[in-house]
Amino acid sequence: MRILLTGASGFIGQHLLQALLAEGHHVVGALRRPRTSPDPRLAYIHADFAQDTDKSVWLARMNEIGGVDVVINTVGIFRESGSQTFDRLHTDTPRALFAACAESHQVQMVIQLSALGADRDADTRYHLSKKAADDYLASLPVRAYIVQPSLVYGGEGASAKVFRMLASMPLTLRFGSAPQLVQPIHIDDLVAAIVGLLKHRLPLPPGAGSALRVPLVGPQAMPFTDYLQALRTAMGMGHQAVLPLPGALARLMAKCGRVLPGGLLDEEALRMLDRGNAGDPAMTTRLLGHPPRPVKEFIRDPRAEGTQARLGWLLPILRLSIAAVWIVTAIVSYGLYPAEASYQLLGRSGIPPALQPLMLYGAATFDLALGLGILFLERRRWLWLAQLGLIGFYTVVIAIKLPEFLLHPYGPLTKNLPMLAAIWLLYELEKQ
Repeated sequence: MRILLTGASGFIGQHLLQALLAEGHHVVGALRRPRTSPDPRLAYIHADFAQDTDKSVWLARMNEIGGVDVVINTVGIFRESGSQTFDRLHTDTPRALFAACAESHQVQMVIQLSALGADRDADTRYHLSKKAADDYLASLPVRAYIVQPSLVYGGEGASAKVFRMLASMPLTLRFGSAPQLVQPIHIDDLVAAIVGLLKHRLPLPPGAGSALRVPLVGPQAMPFTDYLQALRTAMGMGHQAVLPLPGALARLMAKCGRVLPGGLLDEEALRMLDRGNAGDPAMTTRLLGHPPRPVKEFIRDPRAEGTQARLGWLLPILRLSIAAVWIVTAIVSYGLYPAEASYQLLGRSGIPPALQPLMLYGAATFDLALGLGILFLERRRWLWLAQLGLIGFYTVVIAIKLPEFLLHPYGPLTKNLPMLAAIWLLYELEKQ
């Protein structure tokens, strides 16, 4: 079959794309930044869900592609950013796409990747925006499957990395007193189930119209903290302590999480967690031909994934501690430590009196800039090199000019060695 796949560059979209090609299908991937493909069964076209809210745009695309049998929409966001809004990406543009599919004489089936919880009890903007598109699709005269997964786990998935990191910490928080059930499904099972829909085409129940909602979930519902413990156990770690937070404090933390970049917890996420995210695994089992894999089988390389999970929270702590060293050093140099004593040390190092104030306050300002750069710059590798050079230079000069610090019982110079090692570690591990 020829399949139009939107969101082909996303986490789920990429996995689904490879599975469809492996099944022998021809795929046209819709991307904001299309690329070329050496595979004759794969082509890409331009599409922008933040802009393409008109049915005519999608009709023109499908006519240009020619012979589209199935349309699969996997576009979705968890948080809004700029023009990437729930209304545009989850509702307006999918409706335009689905209307074009219904009007096309070639499209035989539409598969919409929605979310478990996008139903009549939905009360968050995320779920309501998904439900609006789902309901519209269900009203159209085109065969449709509305796939509703629970949490999706994949080794390289952004949310899975966060959950593994949380699971590797010695302590986790429980927000409020609701059961907070989740029923995670592995990305491979999710993709296999969607591919199964193309093969088996589950029958539509009488009176359901031309659409069927398909919950895709793992074999067992569990509280979210139990999910973290299951991941932790699969990574070869022991019991994780759980600190319960009262509901009011949990809601306050969720409000703070709304302004943190990259965080998963905000007020809507907490409401979705409190509501729960579980369903009947019967359809998943039917599409797979076997039960979906349990959480204990999600982790494929316990040692490597456990180490990476720990680094996810240990490296930020290391970065913050090094930034604190530079910032505190700057503050102390600005006046907490007597300036005259600093001038004496500079003089013994060979700095003439006229340059001593410039050297003292210039170095303090540079230290402050390094600390703030570590905190706020996204690209920091050059900063680590600058610190290695600066600390190395300071260490050599002080060891020669002020040898008493080399032999000091508190080790002010020898403590530079673990500092240098920590900075080198960050240089090696942080991405460009």
